[in-house]
Amino acid sequence: MGKMTIRDIDLKDKKVIIRVDFNVPLDGDKITDDIRIRAAVPTIKYVLDHGAAKIILMSHLGRPSGTGFEKDFSLAPAAKRLGELLGQSVKLMSDCVGSAVKAEVAASSEKVVLLENLRFHKEEEKNDPAFAKELASLADIYVNDAFGTAHRAHASTAGVAAYLPAVSGFLIEKEIEYLGKAINNPERPFVVILGGKKVSDKILLIENLLKKADTIVIGGGMAYTFLKAQGINIGNSKLEKDKIDLAKEILAKAKAAGVKIELTEDFVIVPNFDSNDAKISDVIPDGFESLDVGPKTRAKFNAILSKAKTVVWNGPLGVFERDAFAEGTKSIAFHLASLTGVKTIIGGGDSAAAVSKFGLDDKMTHISTGGGAALEFLEGKALPGITALNEKKKPGGCGCGCK
Repeated sequence: MGKMTIRDIDLKDKKVIIRVDFNVPLDGDKITDDIRIRAAVPTIKYVLDHGAAKIILMSHLGRPSGTGFEKDFSLAPAAKRLGELLGQSVKLMSDCVGSAVKAEVAASSEKVVLLENLRFHKEEEKNDPAFAKELASLADIYVNDAFGTAHRAHASTAGVAAYLPAVSGFLIEKEIEYLGKAINNPERPFVVILGGKKVSDKILLIENLLKKADTIVIGGGMAYTFLKAQGINIGNSKLEKDKIDLAKEILAKAKAAGVKIELTEDFVIVPNFDSNDAKISDVIPDGFESLDVGPKTRAKFNAILSKAKTVVWNGPLGVFERDAFAEGTKSIAFHLASLTGVKTIIGGGDSAAAVSKFGLDDKMTHISTGGGAALEFLEGKALPGITALNEKKKPGGCGCGCK
């Protein structure tokens, strides 16, 4: 039946606690990228518009020590920015648990309040039941809208759901819809683009996709281990020696499953990693390393994508942070943006950063808000923050969100 969302529950006059992802980059107390705060606004507005008595938001920020308040990790800038986006004051509480916070929440005239950084307490990451129960005691309904932390079994992502009716917000609903459908019921041809540094980071993903995809395109640092497994010289390019046999095994499994694996055919090579003295070559000579895919490979990959109906992209094809080696990733991004009638799903992390760098966010069907969570979801793993949510009612059920 799927998981319940905020559309499936009566919010009127209820106190609603929402797990958001306000883990934003800061320069002092200035937010340098507010996309995660803006992404939470539709869920917050929906809950407000449907008569909630109070919205209590909770999030982590960074990696504080877990021993109490640390000014550098305060959520004060997030409260200020959210207030600007909502057009109403959002009050930051002095902490996230305890009798003082309960009193602050009750006394606040603001409809929306934000608890202070959850990770000021080590109990958050330990998924401590007493801590989760304290958070739950602030509200009548729990909403998880933080997909980026859904793969962590923390008190605010999984623990709270044991004590309250638990539903998803719009962000998590969208992630389940797009990532879930891409993996379990894709329109075909289904093409997956995999990049990034290491084969070892993507083993489980590749193995899951061998059962699902029609074509897997492999670029980035991980491609060189596959090329080496085929006996192709890779010079000083990134290699995981201990994964060569695994790469051979994956290539054999793909062949047996009828899944095409497409690899790099030409390269942007340099004499050493720090050099920008790049040239294009069909081979990687000894003493050189490749930091991007060449123009023949870009054309080949884009031709494959032109025939696709569903594309999932996880990982850049080169060292895209440096302009000299960004062309492969840029080419794929702009080509995906130009396609019509194709679902283009960007699997978070560096792929999402690349799409954003090139200003193409609104040209993709879906950009995942969670790097690690998206990867685990695509690997076929159950995510604790989603598993903990209530299932939609069966016909004849009460529909109240009870367990």
